[in-house]
Amino acid sequence: MIKKLLGIAPQLTDDGAYIPSKLALKLATSSSTDFDETIYQNPYKQGKLKILMVCTELRNMTMANGKKFSTGNHPVEMLVPMLHFKNAGFDIDIFTPTGQSAKIEMWAMPHNDENVKNIYTSHKIQFEHPKNLSHFVDRDMAVSNDYIAVFIPGGHGAMLGLPEDNNVGELIYWAHQKELFMLSICHGPAAFLSAQLDRTTDFIYKDYEMAVFPDSVDKQTPLIGYMPGQLPWMMSEKLTALGTKIVNKKADATCHVDRKLITGASPKAANDFGKIAVQELLKEVTM
Repeated sequence: MIKKLLGIAPQLTDDGAYIPSKLALKLATSSSTDFDETIYQNPYKQGKLKILMVCTELRNMTMANGKKFSTGNHPVEMLVPMLHFKNAGFDIDIFTPTGQSAKIEMWAMPHNDENVKNIYTSHKIQFEHPKNLSHFVDRDMAVSNDYIAVFIPGGHGAMLGLPEDNNVGELIYWAHQKELFMLSICHGPAAFLSAQLDRTTDFIYKDYEMAVFPDSVDKQTPLIGYMPGQLPWMMSEKLTALGTKIVNKKADATCHVDRKLITGASPKAANDFGKIAVQELLKEVTM
């Protein structure tokens, strides 16, 4: 009751899960973004190479205390980079592990941002009816030359299913072998853990540097009701154990490029992350 009065109690949804408290939504989300309409001088015009985006198809995360957090992909971390990809001339194919609808944290949607709303609307059917990653891996991946990059957006939903999915692991391993760009932001790198499933070799991102959402912040956010409890496991801890180096300590605008791995720390990084990724992609196609 006291938490409700203070506005720090997570809010119960119809399916028994929780979205962030009123205070957490006020502190951690915004009605607009810092997206800037960058005019790319030499956009990609050939149209052959696309970006393969992998979204989570799961919504409710069971926390350490048994309560469920209503999550998915974070709309800012997904849609703002997509705006830059489109402005630079790259089409996007949206996938989920089995072709079920992509889950999005609609409570974090910046409803006053027309650019973000427009690209969401233009891709709404694809979010609702995405391509099936398992079919792609089984039937097309080995011979595909359609993509320049794989994009795994953030949101705590990236910690659901993707890290344990063998097809996600096969995709990441394939992209690494083909020297495609790997783009990921915030909690998206949790999916990288799938690349180590049943493999005896070193983690493909061992000795890589990356920017991710810090465990230290995840441990604090339940105090303001952002989540209804502590996470069941910590992403940075697992990535670090496999030999990666996390370059940021705050949930800030940090972006980082290490070879063909491009990462960003949080929703605050989404705009710069999109621009940096596009700059690297355009360099590749103009070489």
